[in-house]
Amino acid sequence: MVAKTNAAASSRTPLITTRLSMNGDEEHGGYDSIVPNGSSEGDGGGLISQKILNLALPALVALAIDPLMTIADTAFVGRYSAPNDPDPLAGLGSAAALLVFSFYVFNFLATAATSPLVANRRASGDEAGAIQVGGQAQSLAVVLGITLCLVLLIYREPLLHLMGTGVTGPQADSYAQQFLVVRALAAPAVLLCSASNGIMRGYLDTKTPTIILLCSNVVNLLLDVVLVANLGMGPMGAGIATTVAEWLAALSFLGVISGRIPRAGADLQGEKMSITPVLELPKWVDIKPLFVASSAVLLRSLSLQLAMSSAAAMAARSSGVMESTGPSASVAAHQVALQLWLLCSFLCDALATASQALVADGLGRDDRRAVRDISQTVFNWSLALGLALSGILWIGTASGFLTDFFTSDEGTRIELGKLLTIVILAQPLNSFVFAADGVLQGAEEFTYQAKAMALSVASAFGLFVFLQYTTFAQDIILGGESDALLNVWYGLIMLQFMRGLTSLIKIVDRDGPIALFGKAI
Repeated sequence: MVAKTNAAASSRTPLITTRLSMNGDEEHGGYDSIVPNGSSEGDGGGLISQKILNLALPALVALAIDPLMTIADTAFVGRYSAPNDPDPLAGLGSAAALLVFSFYVFNFLATAATSPLVANRRASGDEAGAIQVGGQAQSLAVVLGITLCLVLLIYREPLLHLMGTGVTGPQADSYAQQFLVVRALAAPAVLLCSASNGIMRGYLDTKTPTIILLCSNVVNLLLDVVLVANLGMGPMGAGIATTVAEWLAALSFLGVISGRIPRAGADLQGEKMSITPVLELPKWVDIKPLFVASSAVLLRSLSLQLAMSSAAAMAARSSGVMESTGPSASVAAHQVALQLWLLCSFLCDALATASQALVADGLGRDDRRAVRDISQTVFNWSLALGLALSGILWIGTASGFLTDFFTSDEGTRIELGKLLTIVILAQPLNSFVFAADGVLQGAEEFTYQAKAMALSVASAFGLFVFLQYTTFAQDIILGGESDALLNVWYGLIMLQFMRGLTSLIKIVDRDGPIALFGKAI
């Protein structure tokens, strides 16, 4: 796949203008270029916050839309399939956990590799190199998407059994297979959206992905109403709704990136992006930077998603501590809690999106002071966002809205109530973790993050084994009552704690690329 560019002009005044550097050269897409019209250079931290918000707010909407699709599927299936039966929601939960693992293990196509590589090359003046990376990412998305689709369809039964459907019962297993078969067909679309989103972020355009994903979410919601609520198609209907919406989004992204559809976030007075895929294998020397970065990020994503999917599988094997609950109720509660967790995580990831692009841009211009200022401001915002999310979730839990919204099954409500407290308390930590991820990804610290993730996953697994299987933990720490579902979530908290700790060590390292508390260079 190769990429072409052409220019297009327009008289429209852009929201984001291009500033001139001190030597008179124009900075295309650089750190100084994302100053809103009317801003001054002397605003200090306020100007940095404004720059971050210019990217983070649209990304906030865009990142929330995908988990909102799954939230909608979860709510419709939980409320309308069989209101007092946890099996449909349990089946959807097991299949969704497998899909999350399968899709998001390739997240490097969007943010972790493609976006900073594109942004860095643009900031250093290598526009052709940026476009080339984008084309390579799209090629990789198509190949991986088709392969993933075939693997999920051919091996769906053993894969779902690994997720615990053999424990939740034949009915839940049937629901899981229905949902998985339909959603697997969207694998190429999901990865194309991921790659295209990463390209757009590398061009500092988060508005266009927001519009595309918002429209696809509306389609998903409308189809959920028709297929699940009115036609009673259950998890299969939810799968059809999401698959159709994801393919519409993928086709829209392809239209925008090829230049056939205008970008909402483009500076129309400048160069028009046009990346056209063709059937041509790139040379190794051309794809080596993307391959090296992607390999490290793939290992990191694989470790993270193994932890998340293992949590779902262990939840399926948890019978709960009350006779009124069982494996299906545990999986259903875990599915709801995990979707709320992921929704909040994607909201926090909006800050990572902004910091990723801006840090990569600053390092590309060797402006270390700007990199530190951006990082410090992002962490301040992450604390505020984490506390806000905790407050919102607490209100939803205390009022009973969250449990009532997702299910009326009493066993599921009991299990869910225990998990929501953990989700609430974890939000400030989650927010910092994702902000730190964005900073390090912008610095292209892919290998370090992969190693840190492996250590974090090992720590989380070790804590779960300790709490679940040692007499000391059960008798002394847990007071004689060991709840497997709670232990799974304690492990997830340990995962996030270790991710935050390892990221902090690298960010404050005076010899590192960020040197958060170091002297300005």
